[in-house]
Amino acid sequence: MPKMKTKSSAKKRFKVTGSGKVKFKPAFTSHMMMNKPKSAKRKAKTPATMFKADGEKVVTYFMPNSGVRRKIDSKKSTYKSKKEFN
Repeated sequence: MPKMKTKSSAKKRFKVTGSGKVKFKPAFTSHMMMNKPKSAKRKAKTPATMFKADGEKVVTYFMPNSGVRRKIDSKKSTYKSKKEFN
């Protein structure tokens, strides 16, 4: 069976931190900025961290080679970085 490839679009949109969290840049920052409130512009300026469940889906389906491995427990699956396994 061939290896799973990372989706090209996910490479450009997401970064995985050392602890296994997924960072992303919020949307609505490209055009028509004069019509948006200052608070919206300020919040969209900085990268944000995804919620755990959404981050797990991104890593599993779109970025399988991102350095985060899936550790399967008896009751639930958890995702950890390579550092935590050693």
